[in-house]
Amino acid sequence: MRIVFAGTPDFAVPSLRAAAQRNEVVAVYTQPDRPAGRGRELALSPVKREALLRGLPVMQPENFKSAAAREALRELQPDLMVVVAYGLILPQSVLDIPTYGCWNVHASLLPRWRGAAPIQRAIEAGDRDSGVCLMQMEKGLDTGPVLLSQSLSIGEAETGGQLHDRLAALGAQVLTDGMGLLRAGMRPIAQPQPQPQDGVTYAHKLDKAEARLDWAQPAPALANKVRAFNPWPMADATIAGERVRVHGAIALPLAHGAEPGTVLLAGREGIDIACGEGALRIRVLQRDGGKAITAADYLNGRRDLAVAR
Repeated sequence: MRIVFAGTPDFAVPSLRAAAQRNEVVAVYTQPDRPAGRGRELALSPVKREALLRGLPVMQPENFKSAAAREALRELQPDLMVVVAYGLILPQSVLDIPTYGCWNVHASLLPRWRGAAPIQRAIEAGDRDSGVCLMQMEKGLDTGPVLLSQSLSIGEAETGGQLHDRLAALGAQVLTDGMGLLRAGMRPIAQPQPQPQDGVTYAHKLDKAEARLDWAQPAPALANKVRAFNPWPMADATIAGERVRVHGAIALPLAHGAEPGTVLLAGREGIDIACGEGALRIRVLQRDGGKAITAADYLNGRRDLAVAR
């Protein structure tokens, strides 16, 4: 097969490796290089770095609005286009170019969590399961029929970063299975069925502003947010007047009559903060300009909080 691969972040790299195993990838599309870091130097996307290591041609159009961009894709004569977290919504004129259309590797069990941040939103919502779908792309946002899927359980303490890595590997496996069927002359599903209308949810893009912990919320919801937003954008909160980033925390079913945000207890096990319902025990946190440390180490510099009872 002649495969065109389109992807940008780390999540897409295992799928690119899977697609390239048999030297079938004729070109890799990825987002244009963007300024990054304190120096604002142009940074290559993880997918571009992987493609260059493999000696694969790299294409970086801003979009496919121009006829020239679409013609360049058409000249590649692709049998299949594989899209993994590319960052662009492809118009129908592009979806129609490959012989077998465009497949998308999506990190959720569709139709739940369509959109930009399915991994984090699943953890934030307290979902027990997640997974990967191989979807036949159509014009809508993650609305196409599902060709193959695999599920997995979300660990009780699993972070967004940990689930990201597991789903990236699972996505590569699902893509490998789908391509194997296509090479054998079989579509993964002979007559793909549309996604059900029931259970549709949208995983909106993450925003740094929503990483702020609101102590008036229930402790379980805050604990889920801490896990979901690790490693980015990382939850942050104010503890007795100091703003910190929260790397690890658990919810406690603790009855109290304290004002939300009050430090209930501080010791080696963590710092217990009163919430609208229950308490959040902060175990790992980061001061401004510092590194992630345990609550016990943090309390060495906050003697005013070292209260154990």
